[in-house]
Amino acid sequence: MTDLVAALTTALLAGLLGSAHCLGMCGGISGLFALHSSIRGLRRQLPMALTYNAGRLSSYMILGSIVGALGSRVGGLTPAAAGPVRLLAGAVIILIGLQIAFNIRVLGFLERVGGAAWSRISPLAGKLLPVDTLPRALGLGLLWGLLPCGLVYSVLLIAATSAHAVDGALVMLAFGIGTTPAMLLTGLGAARLSQLMRDRRTRLGAGLLIILLGILTLYMPITALMSPGPHSHH
Repeated sequence: MTDLVAALTTALLAGLLGSAHCLGMCGGISGLFALHSSIRGLRRQLPMALTYNAGRLSSYMILGSIVGALGSRVGGLTPAAAGPVRLLAGAVIILIGLQIAFNIRVLGFLERVGGAAWSRISPLAGKLLPVDTLPRALGLGLLWGLLPCGLVYSVLLIAATSAHAVDGALVMLAFGIGTTPAMLLTGLGAARLSQLMRDRRTRLGAGLLIILLGILTLYMPITALMSPGPHSHH
């Protein structure tokens, strides 16, 4: 449970405070909604924007459940992998903290992994424009969730180490919820985001908190590896 709480907290903070990164990566496709939506007026546009983001979160949850199930499969086949998997989770959490706090893009290479797949998927987005119905908004949101993004892939690694399909989906849901304020405001054509999300001190504090969570996640497997085995008591 402690590992899951750490993973959920990291995912939520990474989404919320990684909004600047998300805008650079996803702001373009989010802006397509505002540019091509034929629905005018906040009262009518808001349901479309919510549906749009619901599709994105659904894609995240599907991906999270898949990698969580794969992690469960690996853990079931090789129980000895539990310790190393937790070490990997802690290391990824720390790397995400460094990215949020100091804008160190050590995980940026992951964005290139999905680039080829996205080049095949992206033409479908154009067929859903203009976004003038809820099904079109949902469909574009589902595709948006597949956009190559190093931050998304980083959190997916954490979801994979949860080793449960449901936990993996929850981790990605937490991340998606964290990114929603920025993406929703952008999709509605807002002029700028909350200053709190962009404040350097806020990002530094959140990043350091994430790093602390990563260290705590590492603590359990490291102490288990360093402690004597049960045979030493006989």
